[in-house]
Amino acid sequence: MVTLGVWNVVGRWLGRFSGSNLTSNAYIEAQWYIFDLVFLLGAAYALKHNEHVRVDIFYSNWQRKRKALADLVGTVFFLIPFCIMVIIFSWDAIIASWRIWEASPDPGGLPRYPIKAMIIVGFVLLIFQGISEAIKNLAILTGKLESQEERHDV
Repeated sequence: MVTLGVWNVVGRWLGRFSGSNLTSNAYIEAQWYIFDLVFLLGAAYALKHNEHVRVDIFYSNWQRKRKALADLVGTVFFLIPFCIMVIIFSWDAIIASWRIWEASPDPGGLPRYPIKAMIIVGFVLLIFQGISEAIKNLAILTGKLESQEERHDV
């Protein structure tokens, strides 16, 4: 992603002096495609490794079972319903994009339909990871699983 960004900037800059366009809409769009993939596919990975954003002002001082309860409630009542809502509301647009093989409106741009399909993939992966986290937090609450924080401290 960074390499494409540098290529676009340098190509635009050098193009001024040579009088020709040294960059392409495909490179510009490839850069934001990669950006999309990083976040769509990285969200589930970040959740798995507990790297998502959280207000630690209160959370960091809580006992492990209270943290597990907060995570369980957040996952079941916010994360999973939000993911389902995104999938439902984006489904028709994604299907329409695949039906017409939607392409970029810019000359030389990339097709849009494959990256739009990644919305579904990314949010389904996030649902699966959310279910995994909910099961793990239930196990912590019932005492069947030791908190991962405690395992790291040992």
